[in-house]
Amino acid sequence: MEVIRARLAGFCMGVGLALKKLDDLLAKDTDRPTFMLGPIIHNPQVLEDYRQRGVGLAKTVAEVPAGARVVIRAHGIPADEERGLLERGVEVVDATCPKVKRAQLLIGEQAEAGRRLLLFGEDDHPEVRGLLSYAGEGAFVFETPEELAVHPLDPHTPYFLAAQTTQDRQGFEQIRRDLNLRLHDAAVVLTTICDATRLRQDEAIRLAAQADCVVVAGGKASGNTRRLAQVIEAEGTPTILVETVDDLYGIDVVKYGRVGLTAGASTPKRIIDEIEAHLLAL
Repeated sequence: MEVIRARLAGFCMGVGLALKKLDDLLAKDTDRPTFMLGPIIHNPQVLEDYRQRGVGLAKTVAEVPAGARVVIRAHGIPADEERGLLERGVEVVDATCPKVKRAQLLIGEQAEAGRRLLLFGEDDHPEVRGLLSYAGEGAFVFETPEELAVHPLDPHTPYFLAAQTTQDRQGFEQIRRDLNLRLHDAAVVLTTICDATRLRQDEAIRLAAQADCVVVAGGKASGNTRRLAQVIEAEGTPTILVETVDDLYGIDVVKYGRVGLTAGASTPKRIIDEIEAHLLAL
């Protein structure tokens, strides 16, 4: 059995920067209480490692003790939550991915100009909640082109279109074309899908054409990992989504002559290496 490993599998720039900021904090001062406000990235193995190193996980601003320090996760947080932390005297270390921060600021500029946001993303995703906090009133979040197609649009309202940074690029392009037909090119379109996401999805499509099956590694809560699996499945290639090598035991992978391997942007290299070693040993 041949294994083809994607070149871009694993941590993206934003995830790497976020973890480096947290690691640097822990290296300088291990005595001061340190918290994440929400998971810093969507990978349970990484989160468990930080838990063992004494990093707390707060679900709300109120759970962060006054005087502690908190690292804002790579997905970003709503603007009002950041203000709430500062008001409590918490030291805030912003580890928001630069691409997410850029999307927040671009959305804020368009909202201040009086336009209404149409956001291609997952309504319950932490990044989306952060983006919406910059959008003002009347924003509409949708996960599929079909949802936007049936959503009523006021021809007298100026709109702008944006996407969660890890969304499907091909789907976004289709949405942009459909929206321009409905609004006669009147909507402003923001390019907010991250280059790393685009490049990983393009590579996943090429991998799908080369392999009989593709294994995608990543946390079950990771949106970009799920979308990698979706773009591969859309090519008609069987896809196996796993979190760790343990998830592969009991799955008949040997029947495939050529297996591709890729991973989400929050998947540690050691997990990808373990999965590759397991596949090669079969």
